Amino acid sequence: MGQDLMIVLGVFVGSAVLFASNRIRNDVVAIMVLLALMLTGVLTVSESLAGFSDPVVMVTIAMFILGEAMVNTGIAQKTGEAVLKAGRGSETRLIGLLMIATGGIGAFMSSTAVVALFIPVALTVAAKAGLNPKRMLMPLSVAGLVSGMMTLIATAPNLVVDNALRVHGLAPLGFFSFTPFAIAVLAVAVTYMLFMGRRMLSREVRAEGGPRGTTMADLIKSYGLVDRVHRLLVPADSPLIDRAVARMKLRIDYGINLIGFEKHHLRRRILMPPAPDTVFEAGDQIFVVADEGDLRHFKEALGLTHLTLLGELGQREVVEEIGLAEIMLTPESKLIGQTLEEIQFHAHYNLTVLAVRRRGKPLIADLAHLPLDFGDALLVSGSWSDILRLRKEREHIVVLTLPEEFHALAPARQRAPLALAILAAMVAVMAFRLLPNVAAALLAAFALVATRCVKLDAVYRVIGWQAVVLMGAILPLATAFNKTGATRYISTSLVDSLGSLGPPTMLAAVFLITTATGFFISNTATAVLIAPIAIEAALTVGVPPQAFAMTVAIACSAAYATPVSSPVNTLVLDPGGYTFMDFVKVGLPLQLLTLVVTVALARLLFSF
Repeated sequence: MGQDLMIVLGVFVGSAVLFASNRIRNDVVAIMVLLALMLTGVLTVSESLAGFSDPVVMVTIAMFILGEAMVNTGIAQKTGEAVLKAGRGSETRLIGLLMIATGGIGAFMSSTAVVALFIPVALTVAAKAGLNPKRMLMPLSVAGLVSGMMTLIATAPNLVVDNALRVHGLAPLGFFSFTPFAIAVLAVAVTYMLFMGRRMLSREVRAEGGPRGTTMADLIKSYGLVDRVHRLLVPADSPLIDRAVARMKLRIDYGINLIGFEKHHLRRRILMPPAPDTVFEAGDQIFVVADEGDLRHFKEALGLTHLTLLGELGQREVVEEIGLAEIMLTPESKLIGQTLEEIQFHAHYNLTVLAVRRRGKPLIADLAHLPLDFGDALLVSGSWSDILRLRKEREHIVVLTLPEEFHALAPARQRAPLALAILAAMVAVMAFRLLPNVAAALLAAFALVATRCVKLDAVYRVIGWQAVVLMGAILPLATAFNKTGATRYISTSLVDSLGSLGPPTMLAAVFLITTATGFFISNTATAVLIAPIAIEAALTVGVPPQAFAMTVAIACSAAYATPVSSPVNTLVLDPGGYTFMDFVKVGLPLQLLTLVVTVALARLLFSF
């Protein structure tokens, strides 16, 4: 065994340990892999950095923009509303429709993005239908994972596997080559969840008072703020006049949360959330959250006048500019252990935290000095655009609940038909191979920006740069495997061990090895490492390598069995109140069913 081969295998084992330990971020581990290969001389500088110019990376970037267009034009939200309407309160019907809708939309978005998008939809569906969210979110995560099997661009491992075939000079997989597998697996998954999977979870619990959705008023009530919302007038002689919001430190000095302004300029009524540089002016009406004691002191100290709250029409006008949302901290959140004052939450996110719910109990007092903990839910207020911008913080924050008022506010909803037309054109171009996939994806992304389905200033915010860096930095490891002969060494060992048992057994083994590897490292890294090995093994035994490549791709998405095997599962872990064993007992049987479906279809469609 040569020195370079030993280095590559050592880097692989070391990276797997670091990925599994989860003590270092995945993208940082990938950069360490890149540097190790470069500094040891296994790869040249150009070879080490080639991953960042790979078409797979550019297609992935384009998919983030496409996903933003789905949200910005209201397509995803309308889908959720249609699911709710068609479900008509039946849990069986709602679960089936939710899984089908998630699987369909996820064909053109990342699995993580589509599940993050549909969590509020599932929670709203459960609340309106009076169902236990636990029985909705597990099927959602399963459908999100299966959606990654739908098309070539549905998830990064599909692109990686297709690229591995091209590198070997073999015929690539078509845009819809994945679809028969995905449809079959989705059908099995829906059937399994309806007749077995959901029965392993808690029984449905009907909400008191009948089905209803989550409104802004519901959020305010659930955090104990009903009697704490007030509207005040700033008179001409108030000490607040000509002072900026940031300078006044209302939360620290007065215990006041400022959530909005109503200003009047040239007979125009302007409603706006507070910004640090917003200046108080005579005649301003301000909306605040405070208890009676703090409010009394605030009014007396600054000479403010108490006004009645706005009527229904005024409230509708306010919520067009000022939103509320419930967010949740993820297990890896950088906010855990820090106070709002230490992280300067308002300055960083331009949002105000009104209350914190910890273990079901709302906390309101002295929030600035409260250390945040894993599982904390925060009620935040600010502009809808700033609330939605939290989606770029997916690693640290999940937008858990968007109230019903939000769903009518998709800023580019009138361009939804245009966005659908661009999406259809991209799919057609890819399906008929009129242009390279990367060109079609980038053209679609450019068209969505040019037609204002996605705001230009939002493009760099919506791209998941951690995923991009992970992919670009880990791809050279596959190059190192091929260059040093590690791929052939491992594939030969696989063939020697299992070749005598026949191609179907080898295919099942490849599926199991891929899913087992995926328990410890990301599915993208798994695809990068396993795909070349599987292709070499297929070539050795004379089986169509596309069959083995497809099996790797499907197995990478079939990560049902643990809450940490995919970000998709992690996202639903807390909102659903699941335990580790919930995923194991529901996921393992489905994983085995997926294996059977994949091997059977691979033999049928690839004729071996």
